Amino acid sequence: MYRFLLRPRWIAFHLLVIVAVIALINLGLWQLRRLDERRAFNAEVVSKQEQAPVPLDELLADPGFDPAAAEWRTVTVEGTWLPDQVIVFNRSQGGAAGDDVITALATDDGTTVLVNRGFVPLGADPPPPPQTDTAVVGRVRESESRGRGGLTDSSEGPLTEVRRVEIDKLAAQFPGEVAPVYVELVSSDPPVQPTDPIPVPEPELTEANHLSYAFQWFIFSVCVVIGWVLAVRRSARTRREEAASDGGVSPVRVGPSS
Repeated sequence: MYRFLLRPRWIAFHLLVIVAVIALINLGLWQLRRLDERRAFNAEVVSKQEQAPVPLDELLADPGFDPAAAEWRTVTVEGTWLPDQVIVFNRSQGGAAGDDVITALATDDGTTVLVNRGFVPLGADPPPPPQTDTAVVGRVRESESRGRGGLTDSSEGPLTEVRRVEIDKLAAQFPGEVAPVYVELVSSDPPVQPTDPIPVPEPELTEANHLSYAFQWFIFSVCVVIGWVLAVRRSARTRREEAASDGGVSPVRVGPSS
């Protein structure tokens, strides 16, 4: 009764179902891996934020300093703001489009630290930094890099508008040795004023929708299997009905009656 499943069209259908199920299950597992990565990231950020703030120069002085390992640490840095600023455009914050303002802070030891002072709404002029010594508390961030398919900023400076904070490209236009990481301002002394850029908020430590997406992919794979079972049962039932119909018809005799 089920020998029809070995016909070429049905074999092709079986292979299609197998490929679809494998693909859907792998998509679900991929979402679970992303969930694990997200949880690991959240735990790392929380762990680093719970550590006491340290002077940035102490971190940089460590011979084994690793920008990736230092990211999200809370640091302090003191110095004087330089007048030239760089706008990182095409940013959003609080549901509004705008720009981030990068200002260089020259420290007493000759190091220049790039500081993301915060966000300004689209069309607003970036306010100049205060012309006074400033103590900044902020988060360490790694230099950003161009992702696949992303546009490239100009390699000729000085740059006033950029798509991302690429320290290597910006370093040449500032004096002294530029730190290999930049800092997101959290607070400062003198304090941030209402007319200053709005500090960038802490990263959202959520698990996003990875778990629900994983369940959806697994449910889709089950639906494919159920669809295959229903297709097989329907085809088998149709063949049984056709066989029963053919077996119940009596042959008709044609000829003169006796």
